[in-house]
Parts: sequence; structure tokens; C-alpha cells
Amino acid sequence: MTDKVYRIAVSSGESAGIGPEICLATAERDWPCQLVILADISILKKHAKLLHRDIRFVEYDPALPPEPSRAGTLCYRQVRLLKPAVPGKLNVDNSPYVINMLTETARGCMEGEYQAVVTGPVHKGIIADSGLPFTGHTEFFRDYAKVREVVMMLATEGLRVSLATTHMPLAEVPRTITRALLKRVITIVDHDLRTQFGIQEPRIYVCGLNPHAGEGGHLGMEEIDTIIPAMKEMKKKGVNLTGPLPADTVFQPKYMENADTILAMYHDQGLPVLKHLGFGKAVNITLGLPFIRTSVDHGTALDLAGRGLADHGSLFTAISYAISMVQAKHGS
Repeated sequence: MTDKVYRIAVSSGESAGIGPEICLATAERDWPCQLVILADISILKKHAKLLHRDIRFVEYDPALPPEPSRAGTLCYRQVRLLKPAVPGKLNVDNSPYVINMLTETARGCMEGEYQAVVTGPVHKGIIADSGLPFTGHTEFFRDYAKVREVVMMLATEGLRVSLATTHMPLAEVPRTITRALLKRVITIVDHDLRTQFGIQEPRIYVCGLNPHAGEGGHLGMEEIDTIIPAMKEMKKKGVNLTGPLPADTVFQPKYMENADTILAMYHDQGLPVLKHLGFGKAVNITLGLPFIRTSVDHGTALDLAGRGLADHGSLFTAISYAISMVQAKHGS
């Protein structure tokens, strides 16, 4: 162990949502790293006043060495709102504000200023309405970092689920899942479990695409034609894989306790189980980036914004995961 203090950027997300409020909650406790909250100070102070929070705001100075964040103090990096933010009311004019925040976090991570980024919730619809190209955090960071492939992983206590495909119509999933895609995804998952989670020999359990993992070809041929051949190639490279297993039985304790992650073929195959198990205490992780990125597992919750009812559990979980991943990556 070392005394090195790492710096983690936290983007506060949609200004009309609960992002600024849950970011304020980080000032309730000490952290073993420096948290830098990206937001307009006006919205942070507005929420602090609404919620009767006594917080000392300190503007971030990149020239100073990082110090652990302490209870009662919040370090922020100013990102200017274009229009005044009203809790619960979206404003399309503030969509560039969200993109500017994310661009700053990505730049800082790529240049080594931050060792990780934790993202608060954004509203994809209002960003799309503004005409800005944005399909989600995962795709944004992938494109900024100029990497071909990233993998979405969600994690909670006792379970990690990785996804072969993410946000696409179900009808497109079978033709998207190719041997080449699966080999790239499995390579990323195996590599990042080793380097960012400190797992020396990751165990990856793979779901089939079809019910009963295809039932020997009677319920679909994707397992025989695509998934099994890809797994055989990766096993030859030393990757520890089990499957393909039926998705309706793999999420049992006897499997989950032996798997470092379960690889689901599509979004709603694996995530309903994880969110049922750990909603509010789960974290979204992007694998395959040249930096660490974690995120809350919930949306903007506009109906709760500014009312003091938002649960910060997922944000705290995302920050804690980021810290442990940074420490594993840097060997401290």
C-alpha cells in the first residue's frame, strides 16, 4: 500500500435532475481520494440552499497536488450552464453543458489528470432534441478515446454482468453477435478483470442466446454456429470460459459464486436480474477504455429533483468501485 492520493472526476449530469443533489451528498463523508465534481457552481449552491446543506465549496485547482476529500467540503470544477437550471424542468439549451462536462472528464482522464471518471445521470432525449450527436455515455467515451470496442458491465454485491451487445433493438441482436464480436468482447472482459479488478485468473460464464442455450439446435443455431466456436478459440488463448449456459438458470448462487462475471448476449437478458438484486447499489462500468469509468445505474429522476428525496447509494457505490479499480490498476 502507498499513500498516493488519486484524483477522480465526477460529472454531475443533467442539471434539472437529481445529479447535482446526489453529488452534494459526497460532502457528507471523507473519501480516500480527491473527488472533483464537475458542475456549474450556481446549481450546486441552489441545491445546497434548497436542501439546507452547509457545505464549503472549493474551486478545483489542477496545479495543486490532490488531497483526500473531507466531510463538509466539496471540490468543484466550474462548467458553465447556458441557461438557469430549474430542478425537474428540462431545458434543451443546456444540453451542450452536459457534453462539455463529459468532454472535460474524458480529456482529463486521457491526459492523466484524473485517474477515473464517475458519471451522474443524463437525459438522452433532451440531448437528442438539441441536435447534438449523443447515444449514451458508453458510446461517447468510446468515440472520444478512439477505441473500436467497449463493453458494458453492471456490478453489484455478488454479481457482475457483462454485455455482448448494449442498446439496440432486439431484432438486431442475432445478426450483431458474430464470432469476431464475441472474441473481441471476451478479450476485453478478461483483460480488464485482470488489470482493473486484480483478478489473476478470471472466470467468465457465458449465456446462450436462445432459450435453453439453443437446446442442441432445436431452438436456434447461434450457439452451435457462433458462440461455441468463438469460445473454443478463446479457450485456446487461455481464457477461462464456461458455457454457453441457459440464461434462465445461470443466475443461481451455485453459478454466480463461481463466476467473476456472467456474459449476457443482450441488454435485457442479464440486467433485469442484476437490477432486481442490487438496484440502488449497483454500478455501470465501461470496459475497454484506456481509463476507468463507472456510473450510477439510474436515470435523472426529474420528479425527485430538488426535493431531498434522491438516494445517493448508487453514486457512492460507483465512486467506491472507481477507487478500488484505480488502486488495483496502479498496484496500491
